[in-house]
Amino acid sequence: QVQLVESGGGLVQTGGSLRLSCAASGRTFSSYGMGWFRQAPGKERESVAAISWTGGRTSYADSVKGRFTISRDNAKNTVYLQMNSLKPEDTAVYYCAANKFGSAYLTVDRYDYWGQGTEVTVSS
Repeated sequence: QVQLVESGGGLVQTGGSLRLSCAASGRTFSSYGMGWFRQAPGKERESVAAISWTGGRTSYADSVKGRFTISRDNAKNTVYLQMNSLKPEDTAVYYCAANKFGSAYLTVDRYDYWGQGTEVTVSS
């Protein structure tokens, strides 16, 4: 089993940057594909970015391509989401998730473990 704890959320102005971190417990972290998802008030959870177990493959939602970058450090059991050029529509609770397939899926249903989320608010 994997336990995930997100951090790094906060309040930022439009055009600003934030870096989210997701710390994972468990010796098998390096075998999991990891993803970031977000959920805004009144909306469904949506995919943001994902990374394969080696870090060699990444996937992004169209809405964040060119602005967000996902990365991982398997030695530190941590996955990151660098968010640049933030917009008010990026405001949401951001969740980290792990999938046993080791793949960079952007599908919510493919993920087995979830963190509690970290809130990101982008002011206009």
